[in-house]
Amino acid sequence: MAAKGLEHGKKTALVASRTLNPRPQAVVDEVFARSVFLDPNDLVQVKYEMVRRVRVDNVPVTQAAAQFGFCRQSFYVIAAALDAGGPAALVPGKPGPKGPRKLTDEVMEFLEKLLEADSSLRSRQLAEAVLERFRITVHPRSVEKALVRRRESRPKEELHRP
Repeated sequence: MAAKGLEHGKKTALVASRTLNPRPQAVVDEVFARSVFLDPNDLVQVKYEMVRRVRVDNVPVTQAAAQFGFCRQSFYVIAAALDAGGPAALVPGKPGPKGPRKLTDEVMEFLEKLLEADSSLRSRQLAEAVLERFRITVHPRSVEKALVRRRESRPKEELHRP
């Protein structure tokens, strides 16, 4: 009974860290399956062991990839990530956009110049200026937040220049 609770707790942790293997049944490598320490549900372990099997045990890439539930191309992507960032690089990235899509550096520089010329401009007016200049619709609150983030990310010396 304790093992089942431990297994559920581990799966919950794997889900929370985005490292739950969506296809544990695809891991059919015999060495991996015989180990009491390795878990086909742990995506980081699966990826690491696949690369290790090729590099240490000299298993052909196509065979190892198939036995761990990946294609050959995925093996090379995973191996490159491991080389570049270690095991932590095997954790899948967060889904969704990776940066601003509308309020790009060019748009933000435009907004800052407008504010330099007239500090009384409000976020609604700035959003309208973005629409007019770039044909991009942005919410006034998004403009406010982006300006605050940009100010906070600048070094203090840059903020106090004459």
